[in-house]
Amino acid sequence: MLALRLARGARPAVQLRRLLVAAASAGTGFLLLCTMGYAMGHPDAAAAAALRLAWCVAPVAATVQFAVAVARTDPATRPRSGLSAIGLGPGRLMALSAVSTALSCTLGSLAALLAFLYLRGDLSGLPFGGGAASLLAADVPLPVPATLTLLALVPVAASVTGALVLRPRPARGGPAAPGRPGRPGGGAAHGRPGTGGDGTSAVVPEAEHPAGPDDAPDPAAGNAPGARPPRTRPGHPLDPHHPTAPLPTPGGLPWGSAVLAAGLAVETYAARGVPAPGGPALPGGFTGGPLGVLVGWALTAVGLALAGPALTHVCGRLLQAVRPGALRLLAGRVLMEEATRIGRPLGVVCAVASGAYAAATLYTGSRPDIGPLTALGALLVAGCAVATLLTAAVEARNARADTTAALLRIGAPAATLRSAAALRAGALFAVFGPLTWAVAELAALPLVH
Repeated sequence: MLALRLARGARPAVQLRRLLVAAASAGTGFLLLCTMGYAMGHPDAAAAAALRLAWCVAPVAATVQFAVAVARTDPATRPRSGLSAIGLGPGRLMALSAVSTALSCTLGSLAALLAFLYLRGDLSGLPFGGGAASLLAADVPLPVPATLTLLALVPVAASVTGALVLRPRPARGGPAAPGRPGRPGGGAAHGRPGTGGDGTSAVVPEAEHPAGPDDAPDPAAGNAPGARPPRTRPGHPLDPHHPTAPLPTPGGLPWGSAVLAAGLAVETYAARGVPAPGGPALPGGFTGGPLGVLVGWALTAVGLALAGPALTHVCGRLLQAVRPGALRLLAGRVLMEEATRIGRPLGVVCAVASGAYAAATLYTGSRPDIGPLTALGALLVAGCAVATLLTAAVEARNARADTTAALLRIGAPAATLRSAAALRAGALFAVFGPLTWAVAELAALPLVH
């Protein structure tokens, strides 16, 4: 009930993201049910049915990734001050986030079931003159256990993955001052409540504690002796005396490069079993032709996702190279800080773009035979990948909201912040654009020749 109340009271933008998750879950559930319908209508084509089911793995993975990204940006389940006092600690909020994700995905699965039953004619007769009867096996009774299992796949996978990603972790911060009242690692907090830079409650130490080097006046900042220190809670990103420790440099570039090379090698070997456009099918040995191409593309996507954070971090480093100014320094630092958050979805988008480019190159000069279910699957994968990247960008913007507000308070022009954002986007495009083109050319080369 609490998850339903939180979902009902969310802002329109949050509700829109949840509806997009439900729509993606509906499309994926419909694909899974259509695969089951094909298997029921063609009992002698088990290999073809298994191949169709294997191709559904990509939409399922894209939908789960999008659902987890939306759960990370949900403000209703974000830890806030005072919630632990009423029993809503990090663990409880994680459970609420998993329940909300399951509700959105279940709503989509129910919509997929209704659409499937309607096209089969189980609700009000066969629509569209029975055009979908043979595809959905309208003359075969629907197996209820298999239907429920397929429909529960996306909600269960999304909620479990979201719970694992959002599980409580130790807070990242600098070393605490031992024995300091109101500081982590010290004694009981004896002070008066204040307001931190992010709007949360903080404890500002009173003057009875012994003065230390942290309390020395800062002539550059204009602090007079005896002035009260900034009212920021310890461990806050804007705390000048106890800043948080910097994030470690992402180290997935070697593993990502290795997995990417393995994926391209599998695609090259599997291309021997893929029919040329308009030509007969070639025998595929171990790879099974199209199935081997799917495995190779999946490895390519995993490799780009692993290497994405490190490449984003490199973009930030390059922006700050060779005597950077304030604009390049700000843009580079933000990229380095957000490398892990936006690097992985950016790598997945590059994998999807390279796959689309390779398919367009393969079918140049010919008319591809793409059915409605294939188009739906491609739309789901591409749409969820782009939506996940945009959601990660929103999460990154929310994470640096305090820093942005502080820059505006000290007089930084808003145009400078917009220029820094454009510079970050340009640097990412300059690095990931050629990478996507190179991967797409290498993937399409064995298919064309």
